[in-house]
Amino acid sequence: MAFFTPQRPAPDRQAALAQYRARAAVYDLELALFEPLRRQAITLLRLRPGDTVLDVGCGTGLSLALLRERVGAGGHVIGIEQSPEMLAIAQARVEEQGWINVSLLCSPVETADVPTMADAALFHFTHDVLRRRSAVHPVLRHLQPGARVVACGLKWAAPWAWPVNLLVWPAALRSVTSLDGLRAPWSFLEEALGSLQVQSQMLGGVFLASGVMPVAPARRRMPVAPAG
Repeated sequence: MAFFTPQRPAPDRQAALAQYRARAAVYDLELALFEPLRRQAITLLRLRPGDTVLDVGCGTGLSLALLRERVGAGGHVIGIEQSPEMLAIAQARVEEQGWINVSLLCSPVETADVPTMADAALFHFTHDVLRRRSAVHPVLRHLQPGARVVACGLKWAAPWAWPVNLLVWPAALRSVTSLDGLRAPWSFLEEALGSLQVQSQMLGGVFLASGVMPVAPARRRMPVAPAG
């Protein structure tokens, strides 16, 4: 909707840290409505036993159990989250369940020390990450050729669906630090992968995008990401 203007021209890390510090205690409840979408996204990853999967912006770890179930005891789940408050809740989940094949990294995505190449990556409600090439490209550089990539989150519905956008707007203001790119939050990911399959969900207010990491020659031609 053209009359909705961004709070900031680009995502702001310090604002995001403050935002998720305030949301950590109620985050799981706030995301409950979108659990069916989480399951659809993880299904689209087509994980196999033994795979390694990156949970980018893993938050409180709501995806960890489903991801671990798909990769099995011989696989590896790596969660990346910059908010210490959110990651502390995820770590408590891991310790409570005794998951020895789940690793959590408290770091911005751009500088996360991912220890291995992965077979898949999930971006679940990570608008600020998706709207920074400097975050998208480091994730993709840790993926094997042919790896599956799935992203989902809020987006503007069609202009005529203004009642939907009136719901998207406050939800976005609470969960992102910039409304920039909310018409097509997946565009930088599509730019890097070459193509994506994008579905609209929830009357057009949510997207589900999936793609495949290019073969090795295309991957080597991936440009160095500019800041922002």
